Amino acid sequence: MINELLVNLVNSVLGNGKRTARGNQSYHCPFCNHTKPKLEVNFSENKKGYNPWHCWVCNKKGTRISNLFKQVKAPPDKFTELYKLVAEETEYEIIEKTIDVKLPEEFVPIFPDDKTITWKQAYYYLKSRGITDSDIIKYNIGYCEYGNYHNMIIIPSYDYLGKLNYFTARSFEKEPYIKFRNPDSSRNIIPNEHLINWNLPLVLCEGMFDAIAIKRNAIPLLGKNIQSNLMKKIVTSTVKKIYIALDTDAIKQAIRFAEEFINEGKEVYLVELKGKDPSEMGFNHFTKLIQNTTPLTQYNLMEKKLFSV
Repeated sequence: MINELLVNLVNSVLGNGKRTARGNQSYHCPFCNHTKPKLEVNFSENKKGYNPWHCWVCNKKGTRISNLFKQVKAPPDKFTELYKLVAEETEYEIIEKTIDVKLPEEFVPIFPDDKTITWKQAYYYLKSRGITDSDIIKYNIGYCEYGNYHNMIIIPSYDYLGKLNYFTARSFEKEPYIKFRNPDSSRNIIPNEHLINWNLPLVLCEGMFDAIAIKRNAIPLLGKNIQSNLMKKIVTSTVKKIYIALDTDAIKQAIRFAEEFINEGKEVYLVELKGKDPSEMGFNHFTKLIQNTTPLTQYNLMEKKLFSV
């Protein structure tokens, strides 16, 4: 069933459309300005509850009307009306939930140093991973000598206000009984958001050490999946270029994310790591790699999907 109020709202932004088949309505495309109405909006929600849109001339497309409104710079009141009519934001809705994350009581910053044996082990482990003194200060890296996180490097994450929202722990022992230990808190955050410029190209990587090695505008996924809060932030942000740098064993996830970002109007680069993660490559090698990476086209994307099966 077509929501006529939604049709009227889109008409008020794009101009009056022409009803076509299967609940679609065609409009003159504001992106390519073709003389005929080639931009189609589906007003019959798909299985996910979204209203996809697509221009058959310039191939601009997206999965949500909110993204279309964003790209044509619709007035704020149009978005307010839209969210009253559709539930498309549910998948990426940011759940306002207070998560009380605290650093371990035993946490000690690397600087100022205390020259103890444990400090030396922690410090030289970081050096062996290519972490500089500037990195240590920038990320407020510390360690624990005792407690649940004993002999572990602690790397905090902060939100855009500078409030702690997560931390990762990695053992610096040579043969640790437990290599990693994560806090009992949600990963549905935007890691290192206080360091991100949403107007510049974004790099998505897996871990904190990768983000530190990349240095510039890198967000660690804390795994191989993009959590809903981060996905919504990226989709609704002004970021135009996204570099996806996941390990080789996560190629299917990387392709899936790339396809979704492309459908949202982003320019996507799939960085092929070839068996080494960014923290192993180091800044210079990784920088050269992304400089030689070209944006994905629909053809490239289809080709990669076929070979990843």
